[in-house]
Amino acid sequence: MYICHLQNKIMVKVENIKKSYGNLTVLKGLNLEIADREVVTIVGPSGAGKSTLLHIVGTLDRPDQGEIFIDGTPVFSLSDEKLSNFRNRNIGFVFQFHHLLPEFTAVENVAMPALIGGVTKKQALKKAEELLDFMQLNERLSHKPSELSGGEQQRVAVARALINNPKLVLADEPSGNLDTENAMTLHQLFFDLRREFGQTFVIVTHNEELASMSDTRVVIKDGEVRGLN
Repeated sequence: MYICHLQNKIMVKVENIKKSYGNLTVLKGLNLEIADREVVTIVGPSGAGKSTLLHIVGTLDRPDQGEIFIDGTPVFSLSDEKLSNFRNRNIGFVFQFHHLLPEFTAVENVAMPALIGGVTKKQALKKAEELLDFMQLNERLSHKPSELSGGEQQRVAVARALINNPKLVLADEPSGNLDTENAMTLHQLFFDLRREFGQTFVIVTHNEELASMSDTRVVIKDGEVRGLN
């Protein structure tokens, strides 16, 4: 079992995860533990299984074998309905392509997961405004995605991931489409958010600068964890 720094309780436990697509085995009995409030990066060559692991940890895909424990809950033992509710309450997602809804404003995009979770519109918009203010986007609340820069769009996407106060935030190549300046701003934002809100961040990246900033750098190769540093 590879274990990230244990100054805090375990937030994510990956236990013997195996995943294949047809004849292609992507994850080969992978084990990993991630502590609460860590910023962890997952690195490795293309095709190593990084994104597959992230999607399974995020419960967007089910493994062929093994279990994921998030804050002690064995998530794949839950029914589909309970798993969907657990995901919405406890996990936030940031992707390389921000997936903002073009017909909605920044504040509406951020509020969407809270509305889906049953929060009143007034409460959801208030929290969305507070998050966008933290992201230094308080003057862009009513702008639609097409009116925002790439860096601004990605910060809106991060705010959306945080709206339900998730324990765990997963990011898949979040700075992949950003220029160097915006990428560094986004990378620093993850650490500012951890300090402010206390979440655990797990980030798949090819960006070595971000990887070097993280608390733990997890190296995956050929579907297995090959080291931590």
